[in-house]
Amino acid sequence: MITAKPQAISGVSALEDNLVMRIYPSIAATGLGRLLGRVLDSIPLRINGVRLSNLLFGLPLAPLALGIYALQKIAGETYHVTTRAVRVWGMQLAALRMLRADVPLASIARIDIERLPGQAFFHAGDLVLRGADGSELARLSGVPRPDVFRRNIIEARDARVQTEASLATIHARQPA
Repeated sequence: MITAKPQAISGVSALEDNLVMRIYPSIAATGLGRLLGRVLDSIPLRINGVRLSNLLFGLPLAPLALGIYALQKIAGETYHVTTRAVRVWGMQLAALRMLRADVPLASIARIDIERLPGQAFFHAGDLVLRGADGSELARLSGVPRPDVFRRNIIEARDARVQTEASLATIHARQPA
């Protein structure tokens, strides 16, 4: 006899918090990374389709970029979208890992994309999560392909709101 109820999506329950997506910010999340992006985009002249600034500065700046990347992986943040919230986790070392922000999906009314100077080179931008009153709930800095991550957050939020409405309807129908 089967004791567990079948689920619409295998491994996902409306009552549990499950990870939907995790993303690591690019080096464009840091001031030094944005400076590198500005330098690498500084000369628009192209030679065989490659910017002259990439040819001149790319190789000499590569060790610095690699160092920033490594530091981001060790001491940087990760952004998690779960079935209930958007969370910002700091420090990748397990013993030092801490939750820096926890924004419930239902409280997100709007998500703005802001591109700071130097982020365009890395195809990155900042996502600003806003509440119904327009206040900033959280800022996710240096998100690679921010339009894609924004769409995933919106889809998770819409699914969460619909699930909560469905559960409320089901609970209202049950006898007291």
